[in-house]
Amino acid sequence: MTTNSGFTHITVLLEEAVEALAVRADGCYLDGTFGRGGHSRLILQNLGPDGRLLGFDKDPQAIATGQALAAEDGRFVIVQRSFAELGSEALERGIAGKVSGILLDLGVSSPQLDDPERGFSFMNDGPLDMRMDPSRGVSAAEFVNSAPAEEIARVFKEYGEERFAKRMAGAVVARRETQPFERTGDLAEVLKVANPAWEKGKNPATRAFQGLRIHVNNELGDLEAGLEAALETLEVGGRLAVISFHSLEDRIVKLFMRKLVKGEADNMPRNLPIRHQAFEPRIKLIGKAQFASDEETRANPRSRSAVMRVAEKLR
Repeated sequence: MTTNSGFTHITVLLEEAVEALAVRADGCYLDGTFGRGGHSRLILQNLGPDGRLLGFDKDPQAIATGQALAAEDGRFVIVQRSFAELGSEALERGIAGKVSGILLDLGVSSPQLDDPERGFSFMNDGPLDMRMDPSRGVSAAEFVNSAPAEEIARVFKEYGEERFAKRMAGAVVARRETQPFERTGDLAEVLKVANPAWEKGKNPATRAFQGLRIHVNNELGDLEAGLEAALETLEVGGRLAVISFHSLEDRIVKLFMRKLVKGEADNMPRNLPIRHQAFEPRIKLIGKAQFASDEETRANPRSRSAVMRVAEKLR
């Protein structure tokens, strides 16, 4: 599918994700990461005239695409909010605890990565921004030009899983003393030189750029908040499907679902008096973790790292 910005986006696990939601014709669904609407359009195809779909996105270009879809289809509405706020939005709309399915397709869309003006990628030089919503928060340039070396190193290590985080952060701080960073290509070059062990087939700045992007957009914090909100927003029997693209995201999803399968009592102190209900699971897992097929990965190499986990709410 070609976006209104001229950059192409291929929806990952399209059929599998919508099938996992077990869409009912009269159900109410949330697409927490609208992107360019691939999943939303297929959900709408499976809905009847009484079905409803609410989309979320922070990206203004995604919102423009969503508004065009909403003008075509009265069953769809889009809001410019993080999916971390889906619980508040559901309360305001009177659908809390009544939603039949929620889909979260995490990470960055291809148009965001491919458009140099968004500053997500070191592959094409552009302004060092990285914000999904450029009107809010601190840009990547503002962060690397002002944060202490220790904080930059923490972001590279914790969110980028970069082994040489301290060394690379030191190089960033040393360089900014003479010239602040404004462009992705400039930062990527400094990180490349500071990385002493290049991985075969991977740009030496890859992990640090991932860490910066996750930090700037609070991606892991949003994910934790969004998962908790999704559980309360779903009706009993409702489905939650989450597609993640790196181990940090998948670990959060896996631990969240595992905790709820075991019941809250599994995480309480051993001698604490608890009600029988606390032993009962709140969700059940639907199948095993699902990955993109060989056919899909050949057609779309960015789907290689995708993993989808699905759960159904029991209480």
